[in-house]
Amino acid sequence: MGTVYAKAEPGESEVGGGLFEFEEPIELDEEPIPKPTVKLGGVRARVDRVHVDGLNRTKDDIIKSTVDDLFHATDFEDVILRAHKVRRALDSMGCFRDIGVYIDVSSGPGATPEGLEVTFQVKELSRIVGGVNTTVSENEGNLVVGVKMPNVLGRGERVQAEYSMGYRSSSNFSIAATKPYPHKPLVPVVSATVYQQNHEYPWSGYRLLDRGLLLDLAFRTSPATKHNLQWEGLVRDTSVLSKTTSFRVRESSGPQMKSLVRHIVSVDRRDEPIFPSRGVFVQFSSELAGLGGGVAHLKTELAAQASLPLTDTLSVQASGAAGVLHDVFGSELADRLYLGGPASLRGFAQRGVGPQHDRLATGGLAYWAAALHLWAPLPFVPPRAGLGGLFRSHLFLNAGCLAAPEGGAAAWQALGEARAAAGGGVALRLGRVARLELNYCVPLRALPADRAAPGLQFGVAAHFL
Repeated sequence: MGTVYAKAEPGESEVGGGLFEFEEPIELDEEPIPKPTVKLGGVRARVDRVHVDGLNRTKDDIIKSTVDDLFHATDFEDVILRAHKVRRALDSMGCFRDIGVYIDVSSGPGATPEGLEVTFQVKELSRIVGGVNTTVSENEGNLVVGVKMPNVLGRGERVQAEYSMGYRSSSNFSIAATKPYPHKPLVPVVSATVYQQNHEYPWSGYRLLDRGLLLDLAFRTSPATKHNLQWEGLVRDTSVLSKTTSFRVRESSGPQMKSLVRHIVSVDRRDEPIFPSRGVFVQFSSELAGLGGGVAHLKTELAAQASLPLTDTLSVQASGAAGVLHDVFGSELADRLYLGGPASLRGFAQRGVGPQHDRLATGGLAYWAAALHLWAPLPFVPPRAGLGGLFRSHLFLNAGCLAAPEGGAAAWQALGEARAAAGGGVALRLGRVARLELNYCVPLRALPADRAAPGLQFGVAAHFL
């Protein structure tokens, strides 16, 4: 809308002068010129040819089966959508580092009046790719040096070797071979990993050295539902950290052989994995040990999270976890369940909740934990501008219990001895896989044997309660 003011000059005649004075401004409508729109769904088109330029090691059969979906397009909009789908499928193969898509009118022999030619410009990954990155384990950051050979046999296979070192003297080494089947039903991925893991757990007074083999079959039953079927065989060596380690911990020292099968199913409908504002995440894992070796138990764990937006910048989040270990024979400290720390139950030390012996955590057989969060952006900082998008502030209330119940009424009484803490802090997103938290915690309820941690508490992990 525009506004025009007109006023007569002093001494000029009001008749024929061409200038007038108006009490109210004149409103002139400035309507935008309509732009022509084209509905791509009404433009008939078909794909005559598909070109994939830049192939060297990748086999033709896997490319043909990937781009075959384009030949079923019926209009121009369908061509664009299917080309985008094919591009994502090519990217998921792990063979290419750059993929470009070009659509042009079909020409030459065999061209149809409505025909199109789709060209994919690809750049294959190098035969050997190296890198240095960081990962997160149990409240510990690790420096990882890795070497990867992608697309070894031309159909997305890869071999990867990694060595990592944490700041608590932990170290890991692994060699993994992976074979995807992107065009099979359920999109399965098969992998085999040989590994060695060396971790220290000062909260429990022992050092753990694992050498083993892990076979994994991953597949999806829906876009949001992922399954992992695993078999793991390992040789474990547990040793004490110091001469003053309690006798209860020393009883668990020594070598063990363990064989287990595991099933993990997760449903992720969140809009964002680290700072979700809406959606639900559920993961259930069950582990059966005893198919060989000297350890036999059944372990099940459940984790759930639900987020709901209150405003454009505020959201509330509820999360919970529970686990049960049924020991048959041979299960020692490394197999038991633990609770406490900035990633599980804030306001308590790492593994600071539950059974203790000489101030060392000996773990439990059952636990539950729950938390309620109110998430908001940092004060006085735009929530989506620059570094402000990496930070969140939150208030929390969490509670939980870890026990070694004997059964019957005593079990319910032991799991009813809840610990609780409240507080607030700041969280920093580390990529899309982990986050860092600095919180001020106030323990509200603790038992005499627990190790509460009031005040500032720092944590880094991939999964938080």
